[in-house]
Amino acid sequence: MPEARVIPLRSDGGRPRPRPRPAPRRASRPGVGSLQERTEAARGMEPADAVDAAPTVGEVAALPTPEGPSDLEARVAEVGEFLQRRLTGRYSVDDFGFDRDLTEHVVMPLLRPLYEHWFRVETIGTENVPLSGGALLVANHSGTLPLDALMTTVAAHDDLPVPRHLRMLAADLVFGLPGVGAAARKAGHTLACNADAEALLSSGELVGVWPEGFKGIGKDFADRYKLQRFGRGGFVSAALRCGVPIIPCSIVGAEEIYPKIGDLGPLARLLGVPYFPITPTWPLLGPLGLVPLPSKWYIEFGEPIPTDTYEPGAADDPMLVFNLTDQVRENIQQTLYRLLAGRRNAFLG
Repeated sequence: MPEARVIPLRSDGGRPRPRPRPAPRRASRPGVGSLQERTEAARGMEPADAVDAAPTVGEVAALPTPEGPSDLEARVAEVGEFLQRRLTGRYSVDDFGFDRDLTEHVVMPLLRPLYEHWFRVETIGTENVPLSGGALLVANHSGTLPLDALMTTVAAHDDLPVPRHLRMLAADLVFGLPGVGAAARKAGHTLACNADAEALLSSGELVGVWPEGFKGIGKDFADRYKLQRFGRGGFVSAALRCGVPIIPCSIVGAEEIYPKIGDLGPLARLLGVPYFPITPTWPLLGPLGLVPLPSKWYIEFGEPIPTDTYEPGAADDPMLVFNLTDQVRENIQQTLYRLLAGRRNAFLG
């Protein structure tokens, strides 16, 4: 017979005292309760009963995250990679000497401060420049030094929806200057001749030409924005043979960077250059006179003039070449007048 279990009686009626039940443990889930509530609940528990609370989504977002590399660190890393490529020879140069890697990492960064902050260039009509395939860009030339051509290369690379390198056709004098010729080749320039122009256009490049040449860039300040003769129309012949569009380009602002008020002809002949300019700051201020004035620039790309609709052999028709050349010149001249009429002054725009 089993032994009887004796339950002690209490003075409060003899009922047995119920054993205290532990507080129910709440599972900690992300998004349930605030951080303060869970912290207070955890502090009230015994160490053995404490439950690690999972942070909410908002708390996770508020937690400090490891910072990525700073702009300086990224720039240093980029320079290191560039130098490594140069030292190991892991870069390419095309048949004309164009060094794309050097242009994108050295030439363009040197020109951008002038483009963005000194001349504050605004581009118009970027939709008129094809994003691929051959095209011939024809622009007015001015400014005593050819900074207008350099700024146009930045506009074609930085302001188009798809960056393009403008392959400029330059005068023979550029490639005869010590150091300058080699640098020009690496930046994508080549001789202003039909053979090189047609080779580049046929390979799908965007080619730039300034038909006024030294007549345009070296004209007096009194003749600013008056286009000079466009040569014999060789650029039109190249475009016709390749069937690529001609894009008129009008540049306002370059005339004011070095206002040419005189020319030392004997000194120019002695140095073998087309002209030796006199400006309000050069040569009076010495090297400081080489600093361009901060004029406000506009570069407008006009509507393309198609050439693929003409019959084969049209490039050999002198009258057609003359008429197209005159059409391009007149287009640029009228656009210059319109842009000049719309600006307040040369330095504020």
